[in-house]
Amino acid sequence: MSETAAIHTEALRKVFGHLAAVDGLDLTVHRGEVFGLLGPNGSGKTTTIRMLTGLMAPTSGRATVDGVDVTVAPEQVRRRIGYMSQRFGLYDDLTVEENMRFYASVYGLRGAPRARRLEELVTELGLGGRIHQMAGTLSGGWKQRLALACATAHRPQVLFLDEPTAGVDPAARRQFWELIYDFAQRGITILVTTHYMDEAERCHRLAFLSRGHLIAVGTAEEVRQQFDQPSIEDVFIELQRRDEGVSV
Repeated sequence: MSETAAIHTEALRKVFGHLAAVDGLDLTVHRGEVFGLLGPNGSGKTTTIRMLTGLMAPTSGRATVDGVDVTVAPEQVRRRIGYMSQRFGLYDDLTVEENMRFYASVYGLRGAPRARRLEELVTELGLGGRIHQMAGTLSGGWKQRLALACATAHRPQVLFLDEPTAGVDPAARRQFWELIYDFAQRGITILVTTHYMDEAERCHRLAFLSRGHLIAVGTAEEVRQQFDQPSIEDVFIELQRRDEGVSV
């Protein structure tokens, strides 16, 4: 396996009864890459992420994240990664600062190191004016920033973002992607799922899943050419039609 690989899978497979949710996935994501994992609902994206984050054991195959085998040492994997989704577990009855302090403590930060890290996050994510605000009163965009702060309190090398901008307004989504690229420029690897095709276009590379199979991987332009479609949105629609059995 290349030393530049932050995420690497070989013949990764997950079966539920008679259904192969993910089947024979071979994938490499390089360090510092913003990598998009796309596909219609039921294509295997969430199952893939759950295996890569150590939350679900593969049926067969192999996967490593930041050099750690997800089957052999899932707890070690979870200490090295950050994870954020549209349902990230913020505590509405705690302030922004209290949420950040709690998650930093969960990741093992205490005392002065925790205080320094929280100060860094407040500055990086522009949370200074909201530090004493109750999380439950934040707008979607600010909740998103707080969730990102909590997910990265322990300085993970790999960050998983599972539809993190769902339900957020376009301006907040754009600002969030600026933050994502800031993290990537520092060498953090980011794997993101999204149903917003303008976000998909911003990824360095994309992988498309369909019914548990990897059917395309490459830059947005390479994927468009492979499917002979004018846009990534058209590729997505074509895949959805295929998965639903709609003739075109």
